[in-house]
Amino acid sequence: MPRLPDHADAPAAAATPDGESRAARRRMVGALVLVCVIAVLVTAGLAIYLSSAQVAELMWLVATVAALVPATAWVLSDLLKRRYGADLLALVALVGAVVVGEYFAGALIALMVATGQVLEAYAGRRAGRDLSALLRRAPAQAHRRRRDGIETIAATAISPGDLVVVLPGETVPVDGVLSTAGVFDESALTGESVPVVRRANTEVRSGVVNAGTAVDIRAAATVEASTYAGIVTLARQAAAAAAPTVRLADRVAVWFLPLALAVAGAAWLFTGDPVRAVAVVVTATPCPLLLAVPVAITAGMSRTARAGVVVKDGAALETLGQARCLAMDKTGTVTVGRPEVLDIVTAPGVRAEQVLRQAAAVEEFSPHVLARAVVAAAAERGIERAVAQGVSEEPGQGASGTVEGREVRVGRLPAQAQPAPWALAAMRRARLDLAAVVWVCVDQQPMAALMVRDRIRVDAERTMRRLRSAGLRRLLMLTGDRVDNAAEVAHLLGLTEVVADADPADKIAAIGAERHNGVTVMVGDGVNDAPALAAADVGVALGSRGSTAAVQAADAVIVDDRIDRLADAVEIAQRSHRLAVQSATAGMAMSLAAMIAAAFGLLMPAAGALLQEGIDVAVILNALRALRVHRGRPTAAIEPLVTRFAREHGRLRAARASVRQAADALSSGPGPTADAAVRRAFELLVDDILPHEHAEESELYPALTGYLRDPEAMVTMSREHTEIERLIRRIGRHLDDAPQGIRADQIDDLRATLYGLDAVLTLHFAQEDEALFTLAPSVDNPVPSSA
Repeated sequence: MPRLPDHADAPAAAATPDGESRAARRRMVGALVLVCVIAVLVTAGLAIYLSSAQVAELMWLVATVAALVPATAWVLSDLLKRRYGADLLALVALVGAVVVGEYFAGALIALMVATGQVLEAYAGRRAGRDLSALLRRAPAQAHRRRRDGIETIAATAISPGDLVVVLPGETVPVDGVLSTAGVFDESALTGESVPVVRRANTEVRSGVVNAGTAVDIRAAATVEASTYAGIVTLARQAAAAAAPTVRLADRVAVWFLPLALAVAGAAWLFTGDPVRAVAVVVTATPCPLLLAVPVAITAGMSRTARAGVVVKDGAALETLGQARCLAMDKTGTVTVGRPEVLDIVTAPGVRAEQVLRQAAAVEEFSPHVLARAVVAAAAERGIERAVAQGVSEEPGQGASGTVEGREVRVGRLPAQAQPAPWALAAMRRARLDLAAVVWVCVDQQPMAALMVRDRIRVDAERTMRRLRSAGLRRLLMLTGDRVDNAAEVAHLLGLTEVVADADPADKIAAIGAERHNGVTVMVGDGVNDAPALAAADVGVALGSRGSTAAVQAADAVIVDDRIDRLADAVEIAQRSHRLAVQSATAGMAMSLAAMIAAAFGLLMPAAGALLQEGIDVAVILNALRALRVHRGRPTAAIEPLVTRFAREHGRLRAARASVRQAADALSSGPGPTADAAVRRAFELLVDDILPHEHAEESELYPALTGYLRDPEAMVTMSREHTEIERLIRRIGRHLDDAPQGIRADQIDDLRATLYGLDAVLTLHFAQEDEALFTLAPSVDNPVPSSA
C-alpha cells in the first residue's frame, strides 16, 4: 500500500534537474533501505520460526513497527492538510495486525508498503528521466568569437548577431544560422538517433548537440527567446506535475475508506472475530487506482518526450488521450510556414535562370519574406548570384537596383505597365493556383512572374489520416488567411471545416463552440494562436519555429518541425490512458473480491497481505507498459538513402518546372523561343531527372522492398518511372525529327506529351514525398545569407 509522492508540496529543488534527481535518488534509497530491513526481518523470522517462535514473532513485530512509523507520519501530514486516503488504510491495517497479534500479517503489510514505495519510486524515476535529460541539456555558458579571440560568457549574455562558437560535444545555446557546415545530434529533441548534417547558411535550433568539429553560429535570438527556452519551461513543469486522475484517486479513496471500514466492522460484528476485520482492512486498498494511473500517465509523458513532444503535465496528456476534435492553424502548422517559388513564367525569349539570377541579386539583402523566397529559389537551382548596386526598397512596392548594367525591379507590377499576353496568362494562372506573384522587371519592362506559395507539409496528409484513425471526429482549420487559400488546403487534407479570415477572437469563439462537442485540441505556432491554445482543452505548439507566446500558452510542444509528431503524441496518450484505466479497473475489482473473501473468512490477514502485494505489483507492471516503445522495423539502413533522394527532390524543382514552361512556350506556335524552351527542358530531363529515377530504381527501391518485406511494394512507383522515361524518349524523338526547329505539325503532340509528363512527375514526386521520405529525419532547408 505504497504512498504516492505529494507533488504539490515537492521541495523547490525539484524544479531543477539536479534537485529533482537528488530528490528522486533520496526517495529511491530510502525505499530500498526500508524494504531491505523489513525483508531481512521477515526472512529471518521465517528461518527461526520452528526453533524459536517467540523470537520470530518479535522480528515480525519490529518489521511492522518499521513501516508503522513512516505510515503514521504520512497520515498526520495528510490530516493536517484536511485530507485522507490510502495511507490511513495502511495505518489501520498495521495497527490492527499489532492489536490482534497477527505480527506475521503486519510484517507482510509492512513489506507491501516498502516494496510499493520502491516500485513507485522506480517508475517515477524511469518515467521522468527523459524530461530531466532535456533540462540538463540547457547550457549555462557559451563561447563568443571576437576580433581578438574567443571569450567564454554566460549563455544569457548572447545577443542576436553574435558569432557563437559551439565546440564538439557542446549544446547549441541559441537559435541561429550556421556560418559553416556541421553535424548535430538532435536525438534529445526529435528522437532520431542518426546525426544530422546541416549545411552552411541553414537554421540550427538551440538544444541540439554538436556531433562534429567546432562550428560558428550567427545568433538569431537570445537564450530566453530561443526554441529551447520554452521547452525547458515546460519540462520543469512536467517534472513536478501530477495527473488529474491522481486527484480523482484521492477522491475515490475518500469513499472507499469508509466502505472498507464498514465491511470490516460488519465482519467483526456478525462473527465476533477481530481477525476477519483486520483481513478485510489488509485487502481493502485502492492502491491499484492510486498507483496504476499516475505511473501510466507519467510513463506516457516520458514516451511523448522521446517521440519529440514535451507535455506540460499529466493532466494535458490524459486529456489529449480523450480528444475528439482538433483545430489547427494553417500557416506554419500544416504548411511549411514560408513561401517558396514554385514556378517561373517568363516573357517570350527570356530564360528563367537569367531572370532569377538578377532578381536574387536585388533581393539578397532584403528582410522581406518574399525576398528570402527568391534568394532561396536561386540557391536551390544552383544559380550563381550576380552583384547588385544602388539597391533601394520602397515599402509595399518592392526593391530595385542595377545588375550588370541593367535596372532590375522586383515586387509588384508597375501601375503604368500594360500587361502583355504572357503576363495576363501568368496572372490568370496565379489566381487558379492561389499563388502570389513576384514580378521581375528589367529596364522597366516585365520579364518574369515568379509564382510564390506556402506549400503543404509532406507529412500533413498522413498525419490527418492517422488522427482520424485515432478517433478524432472533427478536424478544423482556423486561419487568418483568405477563404480560397484555406479551403484549398483543407480540401487537400480532408478537413471537416474551415474558419478563414479569423482573428484571435474568432479562433477563441470557434474553440469554445467545439468544446461542446468533446475534448478539443488546438495546434498552432504564432503569437495570434496563443489565446486559442490557452482556450482549448489541450494546446499544442510547434516549438521549432513557434513564437515564445505560443509555446508558453501551450500544454505541449512539438520540439522539431514535424507535424506527424502530433499523431504520435495522440496515439501515446490514448495508449497511456487505456492502460491506466485497464490497470486501475482490474486492480480495484480484484481488491474488492479479496475484501469480500476476507469478510467471509476465506482469507486470513497474512494471505490477504500476500494477495494484495501481488495485485499491486501486477497493476504497476501493467501500467509501466506505457513506457514500452512499439518499434517498427529499424530504419537506420535506409535513412541515408531516403535522405539523399529527398534532398534531390528539392534540387530537381527547376528541371520539373522547365517541363511546364516548355509546354506553355508552345502555345504561341513554333519559333526559336519555343524550340529553345523544349530543348532546354529535354536537356534537364536527360541530365537530371532520368539519372535520379534510374538511381531510385537501382538503389532506393530495392532497399525499400527489403525494408517493407514485400516484393510488390514498389511496383506502382516503378511503373511510374517507366512512364516518365517513355514520355521523355517521346520528346527526344520529336526533337530528332526537327533538327532545324520544331514544326507546326508537332505542336499538338509535343504539348500533350509535355503536359502529361508534368502531371506524372507532379504526382510521382508527391507520392514519394508522402509515402517514402517521411521515413527520413527532417531535411534541412537553406536560409539565405544576409551578410
